[in-house]
Amino acid sequence: MLRYVAMRVLSTVPVMAVVALFVFAMLRLAPGDPAAVIAGDYATAEDVERIRENLGLNEPIVIQFWHWIGALAQGDLGTSIFTNLPVTTLIGQRLEPTLLLALSTLIFAIVVAVPLGTIAAWKANSLVDRFVMLFSVGGFSIPVFVLGYMLIYILAMELRWLPVQGYKSPFVDGIGPFLHHIILPTMTLSVIYIALIARITRAAVIEVLQEDYIRTARSKGQSEIKILLTHALKNAAVPIVTVIGIGIALLIGGVVVTESVFNIPGLGRLVLDAVLARDFPIIQGLILFFSFVYIMINLLIDLSYTLFDPRIRY
Repeated sequence: MLRYVAMRVLSTVPVMAVVALFVFAMLRLAPGDPAAVIAGDYATAEDVERIRENLGLNEPIVIQFWHWIGALAQGDLGTSIFTNLPVTTLIGQRLEPTLLLALSTLIFAIVVAVPLGTIAAWKANSLVDRFVMLFSVGGFSIPVFVLGYMLIYILAMELRWLPVQGYKSPFVDGIGPFLHHIILPTMTLSVIYIALIARITRAAVIEVLQEDYIRTARSKGQSEIKILLTHALKNAAVPIVTVIGIGIALLIGGVVVTESVFNIPGLGRLVLDAVLARDFPIIQGLILFFSFVYIMINLLIDLSYTLFDPRIRY
């Protein structure tokens, strides 16, 4: 097991190197000049060139990449062009809202989606099953920002149950204000995730319910609830856990849009601001950070298989 984990961790090095090369090249080849943005509309060509020289943007791309990789190898993600703060500092400042939003979304989605998918499989081809499948299709079809504005209009502006925007830290403002502000973003971000997990849960449980040991359990007089929880859901856990890990990519992408809609000062909002400002170091650092998190989460998902299926060994 330890050897497998060590090999997987080491395998992230070439993956991250490819991601770094791709991100660096795409940002440098994309149109737009951060020096021109910093200089403003009324700057002369000399002013822009002077800023480019100070930022090192006038050097060959190969030299820029070499300097960046050298700093990256020492754990330095660079310094923001606009704020002049280290990217690691900016990530640390914005990590809490994103982490708590992702965690609340993950918990809410799993708590809702797994029972929904299990019930849909148990009542396959019934009205309940069709309702769950309709919800899944709708969850995939509605863009996150559209759903966010719909929920804001209904729950915040019309009913006035929840605040429109903003974020409250549970460590500073308390649990109550935090929950009051995190409900709408969590609901918005979790819908597509619920749709994905519910759909896969239904398919996995339906397949397990057709196995011989399920018929044996029923012939012994075991209740349907016990069969679903003890036999069906446990043996269908591997594909469910897999799709939860794969769905983290949806979660990371949705955070950017959700934080922008609800004005949450997290990493997603930082990504958007950096893209608009052409702040290369922040964009590069955040993409690498999200890629590393995604790889590590998938490693944890793979290791969790041994808890659900004793036949799996690493």
